[in-house]
Amino acid sequence: MRDHPREPRQTGTDFHSAVWTGRATNRTQWVLAAVGAACLALGIQLAVSSTWTSGIAPLLMSVIGCMAAGLLMLFGTLAFVNVAVRVDGDALEVRCGHMGLPRRRILLTHVVGAEFVPQVTPRQWGGWGYRWRPEQGTAVVVRRGEGLVLRLGDGRTFTVTVDDAEAGVRFIRERLHLSATGAPAEA
Repeated sequence: MRDHPREPRQTGTDFHSAVWTGRATNRTQWVLAAVGAACLALGIQLAVSSTWTSGIAPLLMSVIGCMAAGLLMLFGTLAFVNVAVRVDGDALEVRCGHMGLPRRRILLTHVVGAEFVPQVTPRQWGGWGYRWRPEQGTAVVVRRGEGLVLRLGDGRTFTVTVDDAEAGVRFIRERLHLSATGAPAEA
């Protein structure tokens, strides 16, 4: 298992090479994935061993419905079981799920501000996952709790729920100050 440090890490003598990483996990979504797998299994069981006397159309509709619902639930929830955030000298990168998809990369040159939010809830965004709301911007919400909000140069915002978001915001602000002055920030 890969270690994800919470504090900025110096990876050499260059201040630009420091990296901050953070993660957030939602184990509740494994339950939804199990329900999706059960729907998928029901669809397969209906297709293999069903003796419907009312015709092929109802059987076909039931099999396709169960399998479609199962696949959507299974893959839709597994994509947002966890999120990994990585901030380096150039960009913030967000990867969702075990495969890292969907993925979003935001260059720090497009960021005008970063702030810590102590409580982000799925209810604020309309559920878990990759969300967009016209009045709020874009978000990756995998669980309830702390998050970081980036204010982008075009007026939009990007929110992500991640553990130790406060350290991430400090790290991003350091990088923003560094790019504005052209020299490393004094401690």
